[in-house]
Amino acid sequence: MPIYLPAISRRRFLATTLTAAAGALCAPSLLAARRKTDADTWAFLSDIHISADPKKVARNTNMTDNLKAVRKEILSWPTRPSGLLVNGDLAFNSGESVDYAAVTKLFDPIRKDQIPVWLGIGNHDNRERFWDSVKSAKKTQTGLADRQVMMISNKHANFFVLDSLIETLKTPGLVGEEQREWLKKTLDANADKPAIIIFHHNPVESGMAANLNDEKEMFEILRPRKQVKAWFFGHTHFWNTQQDESGIHLVNLPCVAYPFKPEAPSGWVHSTLKPEGMRLELRCVDKTHKQQGDVKDLKWRV
Repeated sequence: MPIYLPAISRRRFLATTLTAAAGALCAPSLLAARRKTDADTWAFLSDIHISADPKKVARNTNMTDNLKAVRKEILSWPTRPSGLLVNGDLAFNSGESVDYAAVTKLFDPIRKDQIPVWLGIGNHDNRERFWDSVKSAKKTQTGLADRQVMMISNKHANFFVLDSLIETLKTPGLVGEEQREWLKKTLDANADKPAIIIFHHNPVESGMAANLNDEKEMFEILRPRKQVKAWFFGHTHFWNTQQDESGIHLVNLPCVAYPFKPEAPSGWVHSTLKPEGMRLELRCVDKTHKQQGDVKDLKWRV
């Protein structure tokens, strides 16, 4: 039962806002009306680790405050991204229902600004509690009802979001034969655009050792299919990009929550798709971090 959080319609937004003081609600409503959507841009987040307790601190970090800081920056960007994707570890630790209720609430202002939110899951999530808890979600149709799997079509690329969760609180990940077969068929049926693969676990060493049990099988699928240009992952709480031997870009998304290494940044990635590649800009929670504004220009393999 794959799901996502659609943008909240302006009619519903206005109906909601009219119940409160008009003066307090005028500014965000006008801001949403003024901003235009840039169809080429996306906001990529990973490892948000939200607790139902907004005061929860882990590794000297308040995860809710970090996500609010990211949210504020996305909402203040000159143009709104066409979508926002969170690449797993939505919940703080073990994927509790109350955590997912908090996640949904924190993304409501994003959705009210007409930005849909796509949610992947990681090893700190619980698939069934996630599906049961996110009441405002829409189902997507992929033929894999028991996994959080989606294809998102964009002007310059198709995003293939997979589910590498084996078991909640178990560190390694696995895509598995059923998803791999779905991926092969869906890639072959949509070979007219660049393909970007997205899921939680890291297939290569990047901040920490590789944690994907079927890394070899995945590369065997992706390398010969030249439309596959990039593979995004999280899990390591680290920001890095590299290329494999076939030219596929391997993008390790930073965490929004706490880094495992003190020098690593927390933040999100503002991406701009182009016909020939993709521009990635790191936006740090701490604007004084030395990597704030770090830009990676990815050129697609041919």
